[in-house]
Amino acid sequence: MTDKNYDAEQVVAVVDRDRYVSDFRDVATFEECCRACPNYGNRWGCPPFDHDTLQDLLPYGKVMIVGVKITPHDTRMPMEQVYDLMRPELERLNKRLLELEQETGGFALGFVGKCERCGNAPCARKQGKPCRHPDLVRPSLEAYGFNVSETASKLLGIDMVWSRDKNIPRYLTLVCGLFFNGDNPVW
Repeated sequence: MTDKNYDAEQVVAVVDRDRYVSDFRDVATFEECCRACPNYGNRWGCPPFDHDTLQDLLPYGKVMIVGVKITPHDTRMPMEQVYDLMRPELERLNKRLLELEQETGGFALGFVGKCERCGNAPCARKQGKPCRHPDLVRPSLEAYGFNVSETASKLLGIDMVWSRDKNIPRYLTLVCGLFFNGDNPVW
């Protein structure tokens, strides 16, 4: 897929839920990482959660991991513009993820970061209120304790890279998941 600002390469892997949980989940480590984020406890898609998140995954036997490698045409773009660059892919992936969740009766885990479902309004969680869009908001794999860097590398063949200065890295990686039963859905 090509756009005037970037190229996108998509990779999909399907693995057994038990293998994914045992090989890639470390709740204590990733909850500690989440604690360092200003979204911790302030967004409904972010920890802490009021239940054992593993219970959400146990009804499913498989997980489909989807990754997109976004390579900008200009890597001199400032980090402040990274979300604008990723937005088309985020929207496309979120839409398909929610469609497959409905089609399969599965459970989707989306993307870390900014939630735009309420526009510029602060998340209702900050006011002690329920999510305004629970049909659209999904926690990330990281929020459920999964190591997304290892997931991308070992299951998708994409090594995540990080910025070393004020510009975006040479490519960006988005990773999401769908826990499901039955035949593998077509992404």
